Amino acid sequence: MCMDKEKKIEELRQLTARLNEASRAYYQESREIMTNFEYDRLYDRLVMLEKETGVTLSASPTVQVGYEVLSDLPKEAHPSKMLSLDKTKDVEQLTAWLGQQEGVLSWKLDGLTIVLTYEGGRLAKAVTRGNGEVGEVVTNNARVFANLPVEIGFQGRLVLRGEAVISYEDFEKINRGLTDEGAKYKNPRNLCAGSVRQLSNQVTAERHVQFYAFALVSAEGDGAVDFAKRSEEFSWLMEQGFAVVEHRQVTAENLQSTVEWFAGRIEENQIPSDGLVLCYDNIAYGQSLGQTAKFPRDSIAFKWQDEVRETELKEIEWSASRTGLINPVAIFEPVELEGTTVSRASVHNLSVMRDLKLGIGDRILVYKANMIIPQISENLTCSGRIDVPCHCPVCGGDTVIHDENGVETLVCPNPDCLAKQIKRLTLFVSRNAMDIDGLSEMTLEKLVDRGMIQELADLFHLERYREEIIEMEGFGEKSFANLISAIEKARQVSVAKFLYSLGIPNIGTANARLIAGYCHNRWAEIVALTKEELVAMDGIGDVMADGFIAWFDDEKNKKTVENLLLEVQLDETYEAAGTVFEGLTFVITGSLNHYENRNILKAEIEQAGGKVAGSVSAKTSYLINNDVASNSSKNKKARELGIPIIDEATIKEWLESGKM
Repeated sequence: MCMDKEKKIEELRQLTARLNEASRAYYQESREIMTNFEYDRLYDRLVMLEKETGVTLSASPTVQVGYEVLSDLPKEAHPSKMLSLDKTKDVEQLTAWLGQQEGVLSWKLDGLTIVLTYEGGRLAKAVTRGNGEVGEVVTNNARVFANLPVEIGFQGRLVLRGEAVISYEDFEKINRGLTDEGAKYKNPRNLCAGSVRQLSNQVTAERHVQFYAFALVSAEGDGAVDFAKRSEEFSWLMEQGFAVVEHRQVTAENLQSTVEWFAGRIEENQIPSDGLVLCYDNIAYGQSLGQTAKFPRDSIAFKWQDEVRETELKEIEWSASRTGLINPVAIFEPVELEGTTVSRASVHNLSVMRDLKLGIGDRILVYKANMIIPQISENLTCSGRIDVPCHCPVCGGDTVIHDENGVETLVCPNPDCLAKQIKRLTLFVSRNAMDIDGLSEMTLEKLVDRGMIQELADLFHLERYREEIIEMEGFGEKSFANLISAIEKARQVSVAKFLYSLGIPNIGTANARLIAGYCHNRWAEIVALTKEELVAMDGIGDVMADGFIAWFDDEKNKKTVENLLLEVQLDETYEAAGTVFEGLTFVITGSLNHYENRNILKAEIEQAGGKVAGSVSAKTSYLINNDVASNSSKNKKARELGIPIIDEATIKEWLESGKM
């Protein structure tokens, strides 16, 4: 064997190992050891080496599909191997692939692929893609996907595929509420994978996982259907109540303009995607083409051609987070990328920073991953001149370097570091708490970094920092005036909102209202509650009661409340709960517009004397659903039993007026 080929095969082995390590970290451990850009670059290099040498290792990611199944969830083999898709970044190549055929172009969703099976109109089984041959059974978790019908009109055996995803909006909201997991999950895909593969479906439900169908596998038995076109399958799936991946029908003539249409919607698209999928609309034609060992020939993925710009690294900013991680952020000369100006990009951790050999003044290449998230793709000069800080940028305490599975991160171990209290601050100013508009999480982090906030009561004295705040990005004279106005308005607050704002473990808005109502809104009685009194309240158990008492026994918390009560005035007026709903049972389904969540609406119904059940039965008095005309299983059941279906506005009006 010639030396050149030996070198290529050795490089091939190294690339296979490195790419597999990156895949394990991303899919199994929910961490990122290289950027998508770097992974794609190395993958393309591996493909080229395999072609040149004629050698493909059994472990090569070019022939392996999906993640290895490692969890404690039940395993199940797929009836046939689930393949991945071949890909291109060239629209002309995409057009040539389509040829004279009609096609369907859709988002390539970035989540977890799930195979669903329905029997007799009911969800019978949900299995992850796994390694393409064996997946994990997640049926219990799929039942609580936010938008997934568990009962459908089709009564035969239905098998379909789709993607479980968490929207960017929900991802950001969830991350604000996470502690250790906030550090663990770096993007919606990883958070979704962790949520779907939980051993308990409570977490899955709380994280608002959604499902979007992208393929009908079969619909057999009673009412069997067989379609000639994929577009017809999508329409039929929507009729069954499934959310279907957004798609457009295309030909070679309009394919490029349709790709541009999708590209123009990336910024506003809340569902994570990492490209597009093009498939032949004619199902029989696509199936007649067969498949390779890894790819079907009836579909192809389109990955966005990354726009790359060269710039100069000006500094590394060390950003402390609520989890204790201190993350390096690259600050560089501003460049235009995908229509916007960018000047900073996360470097993720010390290992990535060192692999890139970053140094101040280096010439670097930057791009937007999936046309959204700024990343560094390459360092052209590799000076490696970066000193890792020995002290936390927020509290000044000593930092430590953690090494977990070969990935190094910088950590602040100080439990009292204010950076770890951002979650608490964010909750305190939120709408259902003190309702201080104008204080986003990002703004709070800036105020903490600048030393303007050291405890909750400091929020009521931000007028001291007028000159500094109006110079901050996103602020000016008017926004500062609006902020101070919102702060002054927040000085008058109800007892329930104040109690919720303190961030006591397990005391959400509903429990805060329950406790405040029990004590007739008298603050002195609330802080003096005994465990026996707490557990006597509906829905409060031993653990919650112990946590409540322990919180108010803590001297730091006592001081926090004491200082806050110097700034705010509690509204302790109390009106006895009405009995307008006495003897009535309600069921709540669907999304809400006026109430933040179902627990809040449930608490108000119960305060008015009613009960709230989880399912529709002969004992149900009213079903609450904003989509009164939908064909959901609960709506159908209510109609069968002659139970009135009302919308949220109606129940809100009854609650506010005290009469029906």
